[in-house]
Amino acid sequence: MHGPGYDLLNQPIPLLIRKLAVPTSIGYLFNTMFNVVDTFYGGKVSTEALAALSLSFPVFFLIIAIGAGISTAATSLIGHELGAGNREAARHMSIQTVSFGIVHGLLIGFIGWYVSPFLFAVMGARGIVLELATHYMHTIFTGSLFFILNWGLNAILSATGDTKSFRNFLVAGFFLNLILDPWLLYGGFGIEPMGLPGIGWGTIIIQALGNIYLVLRVSSAGMLSAFRWKDLLPDRHCYWELAKLGFPSSLNMMTVAIGIFIITGFIARYGAGAVAAYGIATRIEQVALLPVMGLNMATLALVAQNSGARRWERVVEVIKTALRAGITLMLAGTVTVFFGARLLMSLFTNDPNVVAIGAGFLHVEAFVLIAYVILYTSVSVLQGLKRPVFPLVIGLLRQIVLPVPVFYLLTVLLEWGIKGIWWGVLLVTWSAALASLYYMVHLASRIATTDTVPLVEKDGEGVLR
Repeated sequence: MHGPGYDLLNQPIPLLIRKLAVPTSIGYLFNTMFNVVDTFYGGKVSTEALAALSLSFPVFFLIIAIGAGISTAATSLIGHELGAGNREAARHMSIQTVSFGIVHGLLIGFIGWYVSPFLFAVMGARGIVLELATHYMHTIFTGSLFFILNWGLNAILSATGDTKSFRNFLVAGFFLNLILDPWLLYGGFGIEPMGLPGIGWGTIIIQALGNIYLVLRVSSAGMLSAFRWKDLLPDRHCYWELAKLGFPSSLNMMTVAIGIFIITGFIARYGAGAVAAYGIATRIEQVALLPVMGLNMATLALVAQNSGARRWERVVEVIKTALRAGITLMLAGTVTVFFGARLLMSLFTNDPNVVAIGAGFLHVEAFVLIAYVILYTSVSVLQGLKRPVFPLVIGLLRQIVLPVPVFYLLTVLLEWGIKGIWWGVLLVTWSAALASLYYMVHLASRIATTDTVPLVEKDGEGVLR
């Protein structure tokens, strides 16, 4: 089974990776620029508003974690069914993905509204920064359903090989955001000035419009054929499969949010300027990593369909091609980020202290980009093979277990100051990347030599876990 013009089971792997990854990367470029526009207008309000947006990101990431987990699970499960030729099962799983997304979108919105002020306080937010961050995230959580649904709808399309539709939504959303941000922030044409929450409302409007567009695209792909409203009623088996694969993936993403909590807590000891600098620098890093995001989606979709069809030689080729392409691209990213650090920071702020701190981070982080290629490719391959546990373990170690002692050692005991945080990120990320590479190479070797791979691991006694 293949998507619009792309036969994921038979066309050349390098061609497919390029055809799937490029639209995704372009989409994520505009999505990142969407966030850059938000950061730009937040900076126009005040340094406190910019700090509030930076503090909001790890809380916002809770929505991203749930959405990404559902998306990963749905892409893998639907892709496996399509690869095995079970189109009706794929269609049913698609509808259940929408149902699963509705339930979790409402749930995360309700919980997030009440816990976000506490989370900001834990991260050290006080006074006006705490107030601004809380108002902004209360707005975002009001529309969390729209975010989650877009993740699920994109997963359905990606499993069929369609990465262009989501790209179209993200590109259109960026240009619409250029209009909505200043309009809702400053007011005009019958709209009262909303301040920072106006940026959030603009985002929600765009996500809601995205729901309409992506539902139409999913329907035209035949994945909602013969749809009846009662099809949205929870199917226990489908919900279990989505939860079994999606929950570890969401937890893996949540470790990123927790990791941001941890690193922000350490950075906050050096002032609001340091927090703002980190927020800007991570946006720049996201732009540099955009090609990798496209490769991740292509890798996941290709591994899912080809493993579903038991085409293991193509799975191995996907791994090799994705790693080779990603490392090549990030070599260029390393050079650009390292030498352009100060210039890139100065595009977002005139505060020389913020520029200096952010450039210091980017000078170190430039040498972590290739580690992210290795790490993310490994995670996508394992998720495509329905093996989400190892990525979760690596995520826990990389984001939670190791950072606290490493940051404390470098910043406090060795007295490296804020630079200790930057070097701690490099040390921890490369360690996780090399461990993931070893595990993935070992798994690929088993695939190549045995022409099969167990989709669940066994313990020492051969009992399924």
